[in-house]
Formats: sequence, structure tokens, C-alpha cells
Amino acid sequence: MSLEGKTAIVTGAAQGIGRAIAETLARHGADIVVADLDPGRSQDTVGAVTKLGRRALNVKVNVADFADVKAMVDQVMKEWGKIDILVNNAGITRDGLLLRMKEEDWNLVLQVNLNGTFHCTKAVLSPMTKQRFGRIVNIASIVGAMGNAGQANYAASKAAVIGFTKTVAREYASRLVTVNAVAPGFIDTAMTQGLPAEVKETLQKQIPLGRLGQPSDVAEAVSFLASDAAGYITGHVLHVNGGMLMA
Repeated sequence: MSLEGKTAIVTGAAQGIGRAIAETLARHGADIVVADLDPGRSQDTVGAVTKLGRRALNVKVNVADFADVKAMVDQVMKEWGKIDILVNNAGITRDGLLLRMKEEDWNLVLQVNLNGTFHCTKAVLSPMTKQRFGRIVNIASIVGAMGNAGQANYAASKAAVIGFTKTVAREYASRLVTVNAVAPGFIDTAMTQGLPAEVKETLQKQIPLGRLGQPSDVAEAVSFLASDAAGYITGHVLHVNGGMLMA
């Protein structure tokens, strides 16, 4: 699973699952573009990557803006000369029952989660196809496969990411660019840590392995799909959910 000599862009890398992915890819040998809307928050991730002996590039980017994304990709190509791996992790939630959901909350979630994935993927495809190598890993979600009350916008965005993943995989397999998705279940992050104890207990009862996932569980799955070990896998959705959904 060595990623020695590879360069990877990880969006939403300042905290949580994104930070775990960035650190894990670095531990396997990759240099990391730490891409986030708030580069100040990204400093801890940058420090962790450099402590592992890898290069880190701290880039402010709004994935919902294609011009911003293109500028990031141009910067990486100018400074590092190639992009081998893209992890589309940046995402947001704006939860609420559908009848009460504001149109701006629907649109914002789709703009970041879906359009952001489209923008970043489109921007890296040119350098990847020219070098005839690329690994794109999109972070989907268990709710994109099973739905979840109060998350119509988030579930729709993640279901769309899954369809997008499979289509781009078909389009670019001949250029040796693989495109896969990782669909996390309920992961122990700041968001789930804020849930009431009884809600967390109910969640855990629905998970055969009896615990919430860790960011590292997702990160290791991403590392596998980014590696040469997964060279014959494309268009796949890898569910990392402790058995909560067996698709």
C-alpha cells in the first residue's frame, strides 16, 4: 500500500475525517495538498504531515467555486508538477425536515457536496489523463444509500456522488484513472460527539460491530483505493459502516 512519490489533494482536510485521510496518506508516503476553506484551521494538519517527513501545501479553496478549484490545481502543478490522487472529502450538512428546509440550505449542501466533487474532479482530470495515472476517491455516505430523516439535501448530494463516481469511472478507465467512493457510516467526529448520549446509544445498537467508526477506519479505506493494490478496482463504493448497512 506504499504511496511513496505520490502527490495527493485532500479537500476539507483541516479536521475530522479529512485530517485523518491526509495524515494516513502521508504515513503511506504521499505528499499532501491540505485543501480547506479555512487555511488557519489547516495548520495542525500541515504540521502533522510534515512531522511524518512528507511535504505539505496549505491551500485555501472554496470547492463550490470552479475558478477557485482551478487555481488550486494550477498552483499544485506549478509547484509539484503532478497530481496522482484526489480525495473529495469536503462536505457540509444543513439538516431539517423537508417541509421546513430552506431553499438556500438545500442549494448550499448540493453546491459544496456535489458541485464541489464535480469541480475538483474536472480540474484534475487533465493532468491525470496526460500522465495516464490517477486515483480519485469520493467520500459518499451511508445515508446516500439508505436515506435518513432530516437529511434530504445531504442524502441527495451523497447519492448523486455515488452515481457521479460510477459514470466518471466508466469515462476514464481507458486513461488508467480509477474513480471510487468510500461511504462512511456513523463516525466518531465532532458532529457525532455532540449528540445526546441516548441518541448515540440507539445508533450503536443498529451497528453489528457495536461501535461508531473512527476517522482512521475511513482513512485506511481511502488509502487502499488510492494505492496500486486497488489498481483493478474502479466504479466501486466501499462501505465503511460496521455492518449497519450491508449493500
